[in-house]
Amino acid sequence: MRQMNINPKDIMTFLKCDPAENPWIAGKPRTEDIKIEAYSPEWPKLFETRKCQIAEALLGIALNIEHVGSTAVPGLSAKPVIDIDLIVGNPDREEDYVPALSALGYVLTIRELTWYRHRMLRHDAPRVNLHVWGPNCPGQIRQVLFRDWLRGHPEDRERYVDIKLKARVGVDNEEDYNRNKEAVIRAIYQRIFEYNQWTA
Repeated sequence: MRQMNINPKDIMTFLKCDPAENPWIAGKPRTEDIKIEAYSPEWPKLFETRKCQIAEALLGIALNIEHVGSTAVPGLSAKPVIDIDLIVGNPDREEDYVPALSALGYVLTIRELTWYRHRMLRHDAPRVNLHVWGPNCPGQIRQVLFRDWLRGHPEDRERYVDIKLKARVGVDNEEDYNRNKEAVIRAIYQRIFEYNQWTA
């Protein structure tokens, strides 16, 4: 288990956004086909390039930068979108990081104040989803646990690929795609929690 300064029960609690909150800063994004591609060794290279750019632009602000999501799992088919977690001291201080990231081509797209103070900035070429979190955030820690588990458990990696391919059928947006995967994702998380001997 990775070193954490957080109660495991907080990680096991799947916080939901306030349904009254509108997280979309400029409206929901356009619909698009959900494409699943075979794993590419270019994905970690893209991450490393972006990580260096972000770290340089946010010197003294970025506390950590991690490659997460399916493109961070060798051998896992995925949407060709690089998911990056950026940890800052206080996500609410957007003035500390948004201007510098905007200069790199990132657009602040999502602000979820009731869901771990999460922000997401989007970059279109290459496609990057840059997630901004505070330190010791349960939602961010879960992402890393999930990534690390799939890296070491090929049976769940295959299980996840299978549901991804099924989840994309008949949908044209991320929300429906993610909703179709949720039951399998929760089941995999339950295996992670049991492995770490965490109980609710």
